[in-house]
Amino acid sequence: MKLTSLIDLINGTLLVEPANLELDIQGGCGADLMSDVLASCQPDSVLLTGLVNPQAIRTALMADVRAIVFVRGKRPPQETLELACRENFPLISSPHGMFELCGRLYQAGLPSLEMDFS
Repeated sequence: MKLTSLIDLINGTLLVEPANLELDIQGGCGADLMSDVLASCQPDSVLLTGLVNPQAIRTALMADVRAIVFVRGKRPPQETLELACRENFPLISSPHGMFELCGRLYQAGLPSLEMDFS
């Protein structure tokens, strides 16, 4: 799914420009614990999170996540926005909760990219 389609689907607002709206997102994962992101998010995914501090960006970069969606309309502080600009990393805010967003993306055909530990 292209980033531009994802933004439309979740009623998102792009927080960092310029951004590559043609970026290809292969799947998604949702987490607020950055240790869970490092342990289970696979590359080329979008991360859905309520965590808005710079650590979310740093963790996403280490995990090869392609973009972050902040849930429940959350907006990151200036420090987070500046880091995203320096790293050319897309940040999006959506008014919907994490459960709603996961459902919308999954229903639109975006698979989970969380590792299965069963």
